[in-house]
This record gives sequence, structure tokens and C-alpha cells, in this order.
Amino acid sequence: MNNLRNHIITAITETADMRGTNIIDLLVDETVLLESGLDSLGFAILVARLEEELGYDPFVLMDEPVYPRTLGEFVAIYQRFAPK
Repeated sequence: MNNLRNHIITAITETADMRGTNIIDLLVDETVLLESGLDSLGFAILVARLEEELGYDPFVLMDEPVYPRTLGEFVAIYQRFAPK
């Protein structure tokens, strides 16, 4: 699933570039999403982009909505709901 993690990090970076936002230099699992450089609109764009690229939106699939606090939690949600 490291490939999924890399895909998400690339999408974060490209979304930030598209929005003219600076992302922190190093995105690691402990990175707090709200401190990464993307704002809430940026994350909405990111989730929509990932849904288009990956074919699913884990936030729609979950029974109880959860907002991930860190990059690691964000990636874990995508891994958990990835199509088998």
C-alpha cells in the first residue's frame, strides 16, 4: 500500500501547486493536515481528485464520518476502504 501513500502525497503536492499554495517540505505520517499548507477547499479538491483517480471516496463509504487529523490517518482511511 506504499504506492497508494505515494499517490496521495503526489496528489496533495499537485493540488497545492494548482491552488498556488505552499506545502510544507516534508509530508510524513505525523504531519497534521491543517498544518500541511492546504486549506479546507484544497482538501475538498484533493478528495474529489482522488475519487476520480482511484474510483472511490472513502468518506462517502464510511458509516460514521471521521475527519483525519494527520496524513497517516488520511492514508489509512483510503487503504481501509480501497476496493479489494
